[in-house]
Amino acid sequence: MNKMTTPKLSIVFLNYNRLIETRYTLAQISCLLEHRQDVEVIAIDNGSSDGTSDYLQTQSDWINVVSLPHNTGIAGYNVGFKQAKGDYLLVLDDDSHPVDNITLDRIIQCLDTCPEVGVVACRIESMKGEPIYTWHLPKNDDPGTSMAFVGCGFAIRRTLFEKIGWYPAEFFLYQNEMEVAIGVMRHHYKIYYDPSCRVVHRQSPQGRTNWRQVYYPTRNTIWLIRRYFPFPAAAYLIGSRLCFGLIRAIQSLELGWYYQAVREALYTPIEPQILPSIQQKQLALFWRQNSILHQLMGRLY
Repeated sequence: MNKMTTPKLSIVFLNYNRLIETRYTLAQISCLLEHRQDVEVIAIDNGSSDGTSDYLQTQSDWINVVSLPHNTGIAGYNVGFKQAKGDYLLVLDDDSHPVDNITLDRIIQCLDTCPEVGVVACRIESMKGEPIYTWHLPKNDDPGTSMAFVGCGFAIRRTLFEKIGWYPAEFFLYQNEMEVAIGVMRHHYKIYYDPSCRVVHRQSPQGRTNWRQVYYPTRNTIWLIRRYFPFPAAAYLIGSRLCFGLIRAIQSLELGWYYQAVREALYTPIEPQILPSIQQKQLALFWRQNSILHQLMGRLY
């Protein structure tokens, strides 16, 4: 397999201390690209210590490898995005992979023929082909406009991503997809969910520690609310998010990390970019997900 000089699509994925998953992902991608000349692969290693970086170097005859000295979180993706040559970027995790070439062809076709579409949100599946449900995507599994996408399987116009500013490096982990989704909306593009674009997420538990799931979602979600929502809506959503974070912290015995998340969430300077009411309405799913009344009502009914 030869490296492409002018690819149409760049597959970009980030790797961190999950060598087995990285091997599997590259094996799947290699099979798909065996007879293609329009796709490049960029693999970023985020300072792994388990041999992942060395393994990626052994594949450098057909992929572009970026080895970073330290774990920079999602900022590592940005290094790969900036090196990509494709018109479009397909973003994966080290434990996700596209199912088939139909997925790659559909992504290219959609972005080639639908100038109003900025992002193609892929259907996220288990290894058995069953849909992995998440509030970010339409529940009915039908093609159409979506509020957001899942970070382990989406495609975006490279020029649009650059205008947005790539992933927000300060987030490190979690809610970066929501920040990008809002950026897509603010640039007047649509996110299109196409269930024929299929990505398997193997959902490796390695690296998904409890403190991270308390600290980053609490802090980053409140940052989003402070930036984009006006008072008093922001006050209500922040209060709800504080409750959700506290419940998770108690369940996982991570109150110290919760306290640190709250301090950073509330005291870090944030430049307000309040959305107009019509765009706030487009974030109705985000609102319901972060509203304690909606969550309680959903559990009751």
